[in-house]
Amino acid sequence: MGETTELTGGKRKAAIGLIWATALMDAISLGIMIPVMPNLVRQFVEGSYTSASDYTGVFGTAWALMQFLCSPIVGLLSDRFGRRPVLLISIAGLGVDFLFMALAPSLALLFVGRLISGMTAASFSTASAYVADITEPKDRARAFGMMGAAWGFGLVIGPGIGGTLGEINLRLPFYVAAAMALVNWLYGYFVLPESLPVERRAKEFDWKKANPLGSLRLLRSAPGLVRLAIVNFLFHLAHNVLPALFVLYTGYRYHWGPRKVGLMLMATGVGNIVVQAFLVRRVVKKIGERGSLLMGLTMGAIGFAVYGMASTPFAYYCGMPIFAFMGLAQPGLQGIMSRSIGQSEQGQLQGANSSIMGLTGMIGPALFTRTFAWAVARNDTLHLPGLPVLIASGLLVAALAIAFGVKRVED
Repeated sequence: MGETTELTGGKRKAAIGLIWATALMDAISLGIMIPVMPNLVRQFVEGSYTSASDYTGVFGTAWALMQFLCSPIVGLLSDRFGRRPVLLISIAGLGVDFLFMALAPSLALLFVGRLISGMTAASFSTASAYVADITEPKDRARAFGMMGAAWGFGLVIGPGIGGTLGEINLRLPFYVAAAMALVNWLYGYFVLPESLPVERRAKEFDWKKANPLGSLRLLRSAPGLVRLAIVNFLFHLAHNVLPALFVLYTGYRYHWGPRKVGLMLMATGVGNIVVQAFLVRRVVKKIGERGSLLMGLTMGAIGFAVYGMASTPFAYYCGMPIFAFMGLAQPGLQGIMSRSIGQSEQGQLQGANSSIMGLTGMIGPALFTRTFAWAVARNDTLHLPGLPVLIASGLLVAALAIAFGVKRVED
């Protein structure tokens, strides 16, 4: 299980650079939609904010559904045919889809574009499998931390790019993103080596494992994987409170406008990047992947609790450096999970993990927005508009309790 493909020196650096760029592109493709998509949708519904809000919610759920359905297929394809062709096809598909949405003349076709975006952005699972291929088990938590940093960086700069370009023309961000995808594809085509040798690939493509529920059966194949998958589910479900509710919650409680919201989202993303890019390796070296996971879940639970109880902006600010350390959880979790299975199943594992993310993306927004609406409607008696954020904290506490049963993984 500890064997890796022999990529050394410049080839390994080039490969890691491309994979980092792929993760970044996926994140930007999501982040760039935040300030642009609702306004573009509103153009198709005669300027109605109510209708635009409804359609935007449907678009988001559909995107998560495509992630849920397609991630295991993409992961299995990479196990069977290699990482490189699947990555290149996914990147090309993402670029074409950006052009499709830039030119979409109707709301229905824009919706089709979002469906395709959810399918092609599922390449994150293949990118994660590639990282597992070319890194030693002891280095995987740090490598996954860098992937997380790329994702966080993309979510920081994506809304900035989309908002700035969208001020000029709402279609312009899509053209720019398509050009970025083309550059990414050219770099991958001419530079990226294959990470999974033929002899280590899956012997056949099993359609029973390609459906989301079938892919999750892999999680029963190794001791502790089901427990870790539940931790992963609770972690991502809790994290959904930020994209689902941050604008509404901070606007209602602190009266923050778009500029303030943007700055706070950027600060949150930067904190996450710093932790994942610079601290994961040191923490894992000191306390191991299990320790990193437990520390990340603990700090995330405390951070969410501070956010949910903060009655003033200053109190909210105090929670931000604590919350940043939640970035330790995911690299530690992925590192432990990747050690538990063989090389030919890494793509399937990452596909299953991406399906879990997609599932939480479908559940989370409804859970948190409905809870927020209920709490706000009763604020005169309940005085707890941060209830959904406290629920997110509780989910991380539950994940922490389950994670305590995970055994320490030795190098």
